[in-house]
Amino acid sequence: MPSSRPKIRFLDIAENADSILHYTAGMDRVSFEQDRRTRDAVERCLARISEAAVKLDKTAETMLPQHPWRQIRDLGNVIRHAYDHLDAEIVWMIIHEQLPKLLADVRDAAAHLPDDGT
Repeated sequence: MPSSRPKIRFLDIAENADSILHYTAGMDRVSFEQDRRTRDAVERCLARISEAAVKLDKTAETMLPQHPWRQIRDLGNVIRHAYDHLDAEIVWMIIHEQLPKLLADVRDAAAHLPDDGT
């Protein structure tokens, strides 16, 4: 069942994406891989993004079909259940190749939605 608060869910994604970009600013891949605290913070934010995507359900695909919502949702399961197989290089690629565009698009989507009454 889709969230009755899609604007809030898109803003949750934006907030966590923004945090990830802030946490990793000025880092290269090697320093990211060596900084466990930053990796842990990034993984927690990615899990929140995944959960917000789950709560958005088909609203995400309807409003922003250009993003891989199934993979975004599945990433949360990987973080929770297969954390020992999570590849820092793949996480780094997500941060730099996918997250900035997702952030811009979810902010735009949220701006076009009515307030959720919160």
